[in-house]
Amino acid sequence: MFGDMMSMMGKLKETQKKVEETKKRLDTVLVDESSNDNKLKITLTANRTIKSIEIDDDLLKDKEQLEDYLILTLNKAIEKATNVNETELGAVAKEGMPNIPGMDLFK
Repeated sequence: MFGDMMSMMGKLKETQKKVEETKKRLDTVLVDESSNDNKLKITLTANRTIKSIEIDDDLLKDKEQLEDYLILTLNKAIEKATNVNETELGAVAKEGMPNIPGMDLFK
């Protein structure tokens, strides 16, 4: 019993280390998103840090339109980055979780 507990604790520590390594790696994974007409392009990391924004000169003439483009495109980019982030971290967490009956947290 005690050996099983120690084994589980070791596995949990190993998983925690892998999760931290994955978080660092996700800082290097870039997610690109563009408006439908490519007048606005946004790049962010899978950890949802904005790396670049490219704005077509036409959008600079209309503040309200630019704001709408930013909201729509940033939300799409954040959603895409969140999906990558959750998929990667979920896979690492699920892989390292001990098999405890009734604890199906990461299905």
